[in-house]
Amino acid sequence: MKIARRDMLKTLAAAGLAGAARPLLAGERPRFSLSVKRLTLKHTWTIARNSSDYKDNVFVRIERDGVVGWGEAAPNVRYGESAEKTMGVLEQARPLFESSDWFEYVDLRRRWETFTKDQTCAGAALDMAVLDWVGRKLNVPLYQLLGLDGSQTPVTTFSIGIDTPDVVRQKVREAAEFPVLKIKVGRDNDAEILAAVRDVTNCPLRVDANEGWRDRQTALDRIRWLQDLGVELIEQPMPAGMLEETAWLRDRVDIPIIADEAVKRAADIPELAQAYDGINIKLMKSGGIQEALRMIHVARALGLKIMLGCMIASSVSITAAAHLSPLIDYADLDGNLLIADDPFAGVTVGHGRLVLPAGPGLGVTERRV
Repeated sequence: MKIARRDMLKTLAAAGLAGAARPLLAGERPRFSLSVKRLTLKHTWTIARNSSDYKDNVFVRIERDGVVGWGEAAPNVRYGESAEKTMGVLEQARPLFESSDWFEYVDLRRRWETFTKDQTCAGAALDMAVLDWVGRKLNVPLYQLLGLDGSQTPVTTFSIGIDTPDVVRQKVREAAEFPVLKIKVGRDNDAEILAAVRDVTNCPLRVDANEGWRDRQTALDRIRWLQDLGVELIEQPMPAGMLEETAWLRDRVDIPIIADEAVKRAADIPELAQAYDGINIKLMKSGGIQEALRMIHVARALGLKIMLGCMIASSVSITAAAHLSPLIDYADLDGNLLIADDPFAGVTVGHGRLVLPAGPGLGVTERRV
């Protein structure tokens, strides 16, 4: 039996989906704009491979039918990305967004990935912008659009970067509300850093070497030492390409080893299962929320633990990732807490646990200066 268009529209309107039933291109001309914002860090951020005092991130703003969607790209030098390169890639998306139905975001992603594959942070920004727009258009939060319970969020760690013992102690005191800390290591002062942390707190720790230990014996010695300090897991102890060495290491330690730099997309995961106990998914590495969901399903099928991590970024991308957090085991979503001038408000932390905003889409709001 055929359903009359008028009856179908009434049904969709009752469900709050009337906007999806009409041609989106019939309305006002869509708007697509880009901007670079410099995010200043509260402390110099140092990991095993580099240091920084600020991050230049690229923001995508799309608008149609009076509804706005936001996305953010956090370029990372580890993957050959920069704000300038990302802006160039995102400009290629302008005609795509000006001529497409944004509800068809799966097909949109397929098309933009033809030019974002080498700057995956650009794809992530487009993905979160269009999903933010869809959620706002339908007046539902992203977690609800994904079929998730927004109250089932995990505890997030707070990250302590490599620094002098005095500054490390200061950072740990500032993070007193967080029940679990993530400690950056991978240089010659690992022992000093962990001693400084333990001067202040006995809370559980997770450690990230960011590929800093260059041979398997060094990694083995460090991890055995860390086990005695109450460390729950270790991220990327050796360079991403050292898969055989990591498998050797995994056979000799009890602490879970999590892949970070070694994994970007779902296709990477099956090979890693022989050497790692889990993976760290980041929207900037995966290219966005849609691919991150695929990664979660693949990892679960392989019996791997799942962490959601982040780059240093504003509340736009951190909130986008947090909407997936009911699906994962570990969260490290603190990138917005490391900056002094977050231009957006979104996900918050209560008693160490992620608290998702109640608004539609990502639920983020722009802070007016």
